[in-house]
Amino acid sequence: MMPGGMRNPKQMKRMMKKMGMKTEDIDAERVIIETKEKKLVFDDAQVVHMNVQGQSTYQIVGTPREEAPEGKVLIPDEDIELVAQRAGVSEDEARKALEEVGGDLAEAIIKLTT
Repeated sequence: MMPGGMRNPKQMKRMMKKMGMKTEDIDAERVIIETKEKKLVFDDAQVVHMNVQGQSTYQIVGTPREEAPEGKVLIPDEDIELVAQRAGVSEDEARKALEEVGGDLAEAIIKLTT
């Protein structure tokens, strides 16, 4: 339930404006959040920009898909564990080998065992 029992979005916007809050719908085609490990890509996300007393906040609504960061291959944990077990090495060594061979399991195992 919205504050004050308001269910009407127009009433809510008027109330927020009186409180010094401004909102704006943004017609976003794609939103990308990048971390060191992965990218979260929101296609056709709903984005609302809110400004409250000079402080900007963005709200993203949608379901992201994961991608590897630029120049990096996204290696699943299961692949790292499998290569580490088969090659008899640590998971860090397995991860490094998989990254060097672009995620190819067999090539990583051969690289680590020869």
